[in-house]
Amino acid sequence: MKYLKCIFVLLLIFSFSLPVYAASKYVVLLDAVNIRSGPSTSYGRIELGKVGSSYNLKNSDLVKDEKNDGTCDAGWYEIDYNGKSAYVCSDYARVYEEGEEEKTEATTACELELKNEGFPASYWSGLCSLKSKHPNWTFKAIKTNLDWATAVDKFTSCGNSLVYNPQSNWKDTSCTYNEGGFVTVNQSGVAHYLDPRNFFTESYIFQFEYNRYNSALENDYDKVAKSIIESTDFYKYHQNQGTDLAKLITEGGKKTNISPTHLASRMYQELGTGTRLQNLYKGTFNGPIQGTTYDFRGYYNFYNIGVTGTCVTVGLGATYCGLTTAKANDWNSVSAAVTGGGTFLENNFVGAGQYTSYLERFNVVPVKSTSMYLHYYMANLAAPSSEASIAYNAYNKNNLLDRAFEFYIPVYTNMNTNIVNSSSGAVDNEDDTKTSTSLSVSSIITLAGFRSSGATLLGVTPNMTGSAVKSALESISGSNTVTVTDSSNKTITNNKVGTGSKVTIKTDNKADVFTIVIKGDTSGDGVINALDLLQVQKSILGTYNLKDVYKTAGDASNDGTINALDLLQIQKNILGTYEIKQ
Repeated sequence: MKYLKCIFVLLLIFSFSLPVYAASKYVVLLDAVNIRSGPSTSYGRIELGKVGSSYNLKNSDLVKDEKNDGTCDAGWYEIDYNGKSAYVCSDYARVYEEGEEEKTEATTACELELKNEGFPASYWSGLCSLKSKHPNWTFKAIKTNLDWATAVDKFTSCGNSLVYNPQSNWKDTSCTYNEGGFVTVNQSGVAHYLDPRNFFTESYIFQFEYNRYNSALENDYDKVAKSIIESTDFYKYHQNQGTDLAKLITEGGKKTNISPTHLASRMYQELGTGTRLQNLYKGTFNGPIQGTTYDFRGYYNFYNIGVTGTCVTVGLGATYCGLTTAKANDWNSVSAAVTGGGTFLENNFVGAGQYTSYLERFNVVPVKSTSMYLHYYMANLAAPSSEASIAYNAYNKNNLLDRAFEFYIPVYTNMNTNIVNSSSGAVDNEDDTKTSTSLSVSSIITLAGFRSSGATLLGVTPNMTGSAVKSALESISGSNTVTVTDSSNKTITNNKVGTGSKVTIKTDNKADVFTIVIKGDTSGDGVINALDLLQVQKSILGTYNLKDVYKTAGDASNDGTINALDLLQIQKNILGTYEIKQ
């Protein structure tokens, strides 16, 4: 009997020494997040967890932040990290239960509601968990009728599906494109960000928030907007100038029927907190860019609109690209720029079927079918979840999470399909089914970093190739919509474009044709050299007749006539002491 009692005591002691696992549950990191030794940021970092990494969950209950300093209000998940307890903030992770995707019968009122709405069973657990905490939240299913694997395939392309410092097995080894630490990811990486089920957390769910002006928040938008931007330099700068930027955001949102939360979040996302892009928001720039002086005083661009990768990489930079866009759109006051950005979002995104941050990145329910998979605001795949966190933090700070928010969440078909990367990494996304975008032709030209005057295309720089011009325009308009030809109607690819070259932009069933003018290039060879100088000199003497676009190119100073000033500017451009403004 004593022997049996000893065994029982030993078993009892042993059982209490075993770790208590929620064996059927695991945590997936939705972002690069610190794994810490305790439930607070005051504990040391064990490792920076990679987005997409998974760990067994040790405790189903969230652990409260020990310091209660607001860095992880919702609580921490206790995970098994190499046999030891570790902690990750629940804001950046989601719990999954093995077998939840196999469930088919609704057993609760919430599950039945979601089933009737059109959500598959694999959505129920995550959404019902949120619904239990926030009964006033409403989830709407967007039935895309798109095949899951096909959608992943379409969104995977070199240079257009970027993630900052992704885990190694997500990197597309066939694509060398790199932009400040952002690299192209393969189909596995794209699938993670495209799959809505990965983002059913209190913070990340806001990437599915309906981005229309919500009258229920009308009295709260000022403080929400201020909460989002008050730590930024652009807010502090204008506050010191006597301008209430948060109030202007609310007014601009109401005028354009765009959520001020969305406008403020987009500003924060695009401009950042520091001064790197101060030329875009101060309205004071008057100085040289590549040797040419530009006066952009009084113009503002709070959303980075027009600062495309192509425009920047040809050497013009964010200041030129952003403020040229501002000038073209008459954003000549802070109020006009704030509201103008809202108008841009309404005309080109929210009103075109891209009415959530998720849809602005993943265009799967466009108003025009020809825009499917095309026309996204940013190449960064993590931007929607990043903006979601910004919005969530502002709502949470102002105790607004109990309000009646609407979330529109896409559903795809065959979502249980296993995503397998192609042998070459990311697939070629340039197929023949892509035709156009819902943007107007004038918007396409402006956002690509060019300008138009009637049927003339300006802003093309000397030495640009046909493929560079085509790429700049198609980065906005989509593929198979732009052709670049010479005066004989032959397609120009690797050769230089010049004055007289033609650009055709197709939208729907319409084709708009523009003739390129490069100031100083009167000969049409795409460079400014002695031949151009000679032609302008002869034109002044009356021994050579420059006509049409070639005459426009000869007016390098843009004063309406060809004279000695144009001759001087072309000469200085050739010598490298002056750069003609295009």
